[in-house]
Amino acid sequence: MNRTTPLPLLDPVCGMTVSESSGHTLQHEGRAYYFCSARCQGKFAANPGQYLAPAAPPAPPEAQLADTPGTMYTCPMHPEVRQDHPGNCPKCGMTLEPVLPSLDEDDNTELRDFQRRFWWSLPLTAVVFVLAMAGHRQPWLSMTQQSWLELVLATPIVLWAGWPFFVRGWQSVLNRSPNMWTLIGLGTGAAYGYSVVAAVAPQVFPDSFITMGRVAVYFEAAAVIISLTLMGQMLELKARSQTSAAIKSLLGLAPKTARRIRADGAEEDVPLSSVHVGDSLRVRPGEKVPVDGEVIEGSSAVDESMLTGEPMPVTKRVGDKVIGATMNTSGALVMRSERVGAATMLSQIVQMVAQAQRSRAPMQRMADVVAGYFVVAVVAIAVATFLVWGWFGPEPSWVFGLINAVAVLIIACPCALGLATPMSIMVATGKGAAQGVLFRDAAAIENLRKVDTLIVDKTGTLTEGRPAFNRAVAAPGGDADEVLRLAASLDQGSEHPLAQALVSAARERGLALEKAEAFESGSGIGVRGQIGAQSLALGNTTLMQQMGVVLAPLVSQAEALRAEGASVMYLASGAQLLGLLAVSDPVKSSTPEALAALQKAGLRIIMATGDGLTTAKAVAQQLGINEVRGEVKPADKLALVTRLQNEGRVVAMAGDGINDAPALAKADVGIAMGTGTDVAMNSAQVTLIKGDLRGISAAILLSHATVRNMKQNLVFAFLYNALGIPIAAGVLYPLTGWLLSPLIAALAMSFSSASVIGNALRLR
Repeated sequence: MNRTTPLPLLDPVCGMTVSESSGHTLQHEGRAYYFCSARCQGKFAANPGQYLAPAAPPAPPEAQLADTPGTMYTCPMHPEVRQDHPGNCPKCGMTLEPVLPSLDEDDNTELRDFQRRFWWSLPLTAVVFVLAMAGHRQPWLSMTQQSWLELVLATPIVLWAGWPFFVRGWQSVLNRSPNMWTLIGLGTGAAYGYSVVAAVAPQVFPDSFITMGRVAVYFEAAAVIISLTLMGQMLELKARSQTSAAIKSLLGLAPKTARRIRADGAEEDVPLSSVHVGDSLRVRPGEKVPVDGEVIEGSSAVDESMLTGEPMPVTKRVGDKVIGATMNTSGALVMRSERVGAATMLSQIVQMVAQAQRSRAPMQRMADVVAGYFVVAVVAIAVATFLVWGWFGPEPSWVFGLINAVAVLIIACPCALGLATPMSIMVATGKGAAQGVLFRDAAAIENLRKVDTLIVDKTGTLTEGRPAFNRAVAAPGGDADEVLRLAASLDQGSEHPLAQALVSAARERGLALEKAEAFESGSGIGVRGQIGAQSLALGNTTLMQQMGVVLAPLVSQAEALRAEGASVMYLASGAQLLGLLAVSDPVKSSTPEALAALQKAGLRIIMATGDGLTTAKAVAQQLGINEVRGEVKPADKLALVTRLQNEGRVVAMAGDGINDAPALAKADVGIAMGTGTDVAMNSAQVTLIKGDLRGISAAILLSHATVRNMKQNLVFAFLYNALGIPIAAGVLYPLTGWLLSPLIAALAMSFSSASVIGNALRLR
């Protein structure tokens, strides 16, 4: 990585400082990358004091999805494998899938190829099988002729229908990544190669190999194994295609066109890809909102249930935000586009779901470690089986040894083991998206069930996040309207909901706002700036103490407002107190029910907010929260998470603002409100699209169900191999006389994978 180290660090695009306080973080591969607070794309820093050149840092997964031209393909079991064309994974041989499915007809090239090979070879397999079972009873066919006939019929099955399997097996050897295709290639290759020699040059074998007038051949075993493996792959490919149903349903929400209003007032329908930021778009009743933006004319009720799950339409007026793919139900709207293409909420949701589906659960690491040694161990067991039977088995001992060794190789294929967790994760992330819960990665799904402590922000998390101006109180000798005007002028540069409430109130009163110079945001405690000749500060008690402002003249009024649940901000010019402003933010209607469910589940809930302690306690008392932290800075929230983790707690943090980002990134599971800032969502592992805390309960239930499903799959896969390998090796033969035919082994191997996939699909 190319690094320069001077501090302070300035973003070369916008000139803003890139730091832990002014930027935001994204967790990627266990590291935190800091972004410019203006979100200049492509500029990441590995540490607050280090800058990474645009080409140097690893692009976050969602950026890869959004920026990669054309269709990219990846492996469900090895998401780090990516290429721009279909094919097979060089590590496991599995068919690569599109990173992002499309609504176009699926590219089932491999499925069609396997179907063609299967159906063309199936009649030949059936004839070879019948000849092997009953050919010796036909008086018109000598045993030598039968061997040659089976050779002719089995050769196209093995060398044409089974050719893809041998290619994958050879690739596994070249890449030093033994997998199921290694075993299938060895097993069918050994059975077919031995049989070819036995048919063409039987004289090279000792007499002990001769049974029923010929050296025994096993063309039927190789042929049936190929056919059953083809059938298993067909079933697997069809089942795996169902896991992309959630993403396809999301993609299907987007409209295909938008109605753009040109500068001359004329209107035209254009493809969605032709819409740019700043375009004016008309949305008629019954049409979908094309992209994310702001209403600039008209009002209407918009149905957002397809993205948020909220059944009641939401009234949208001038200045309100609208989300692409939501349905305009009644009135006509004119909107200005603000986010298009990959930047829309729908695109981001699709990208997050796809990213989570391709991520690897911690539980998968155990399976990977086991699978890494598994194939080598199976080959060793097969060799031992061949030798033990050859030396100590009944005649023809070496024939028994070969067939049992082939059965071991076939039944031990680790496909079910490799699919056990990825299939559960893919289905679970799709199910979560349908419920309004987005998981950033598989680790979040696995870790969420372990959470025992939940820290929640207040504004925008417990409350609506759309606070309304309450009142302004001037210091003795001052004017309340002037206090509001100055505070709103200063807050024009802030995106905090409290700031927006002040600005809206001032504009409604017709107050003349001025542009703030040298604006500076101290996330979580307030803002500073220059209005005319005045150096102003607007924020909580902590900021006023830093400025040396005496608050005594307004303390009693502030406490009375806080006791009502209002948030109070002080305004000062230099060290002189000018007044205070109160903003009220109602509690979300769903919050009491959500908190009651979480407390019933045994979670310890702590409120941590930048608001005054009196306000925080008033809201906490209303919601039945016993632990409250008020007037906390972003660093304080981070310290609280760290302290709880040091005490052995598994901590989740739920928030929606820039000031929550450090704690969201530090928590074992960060939970962002989908109604909050991009900074918070980029720092979290879980996003609740509706911003409804009831989604946490749903996410926890899904986490438990998914982990249980993964464990079932892993137990099934391990148990299947633990029982199947010894039986295939013939350990029961001395006691029962049972031997496992390679044909039965191939059938069991195919259906073991199908069983794992079927169990994972139950999560839907």
